[in-house]
Amino acid sequence: MNFNLAEALKKLGITEDFIEASPMSPCQECTDLVDAGLDLFNRPQQMTPRTFEAWCAMKTAAKSDGLELNLVSAHRSIEYQCGLIHQKLEEGRSLDDILLVNAIPGYSEHHTGRALDLHAGDGKPLEVTFEYHPAFAWLCDHAAEFNFHLSYPRDNPSGIDYEPWHWCFSPGID
Repeated sequence: MNFNLAEALKKLGITEDFIEASPMSPCQECTDLVDAGLDLFNRPQQMTPRTFEAWCAMKTAAKSDGLELNLVSAHRSIEYQCGLIHQKLEEGRSLDDILLVNAIPGYSEHHTGRALDLHAGDGKPLEVTFEYHPAFAWLCDHAAEFNFHLSYPRDNPSGIDYEPWHWCFSPGID
């Protein structure tokens, strides 16, 4: 059985109006992925080879500065993104609220294999309070050295809420 994005979006209630109103650009799903080990929840993660190389270098540099960066998630297939949104709809959340924190399937940087959700410390992952952890300050000061950038700063034009944990590798920065 093949995955049909148009049908999946329809089932989620994501109409052409939602897509046209989104300021985000489509993101091609990457197929050139390497295993990147386990995330914070012991789930296997994948990312592009260059992203993995940069991630390892950045994690090592942070560790040498006394900070441990942890991976919360990396590559997400378009089908998986549909599943995340479906799960949140089942929990009773509105589609408008969900699309403030999850990109429309086909528009997520996670599809590219270059986006990483990161965490450090004992707090709950994927929370805005990550901005108060020294690891966030370290990322703000050093991530660009490894070609990573914060995708969703405060008041970003993407329509996605502020996500201090979401960093994307941009290989063109070399």
